[in-house]
Amino acid sequence: MATVLVVEDTPSQLELINFFLRDSGHTVIKAYDAKDGMTKAINHQPDAIITDVVMPEVSGFEFCRQLKRNPATKKVPIIICSSKNQPIDRIWGMRQGADVYLTKPFTRQQLLHALKSLVE
Repeated sequence: MATVLVVEDTPSQLELINFFLRDSGHTVIKAYDAKDGMTKAINHQPDAIITDVVMPEVSGFEFCRQLKRNPATKKVPIIICSSKNQPIDRIWGMRQGADVYLTKPFTRQQLLHALKSLVE
């Protein structure tokens, strides 16, 4: 099973993703903003990162760019889970380095399928 860093500033959304992943046997590392997420990504070297887009200070798009620029994290697959659901948001997310772009609300199956497509 994978170790997944989840970067999400909404506690209820973070706990939902945490539940879906842990219930399926994955290990979860939680971060509440991009700065904390970057530190944990470097220190823990997760198998994948799930991030929101709309976060304080540093957006998920900028976080993706930072991850892809850093030699320690540039190869880690990224899943964006966002309420931003316009086609341009998806295109922009992928251009910033995301491997998968899920829109909220998403199902447990969608999240697990996205993760499986990247790490197994």
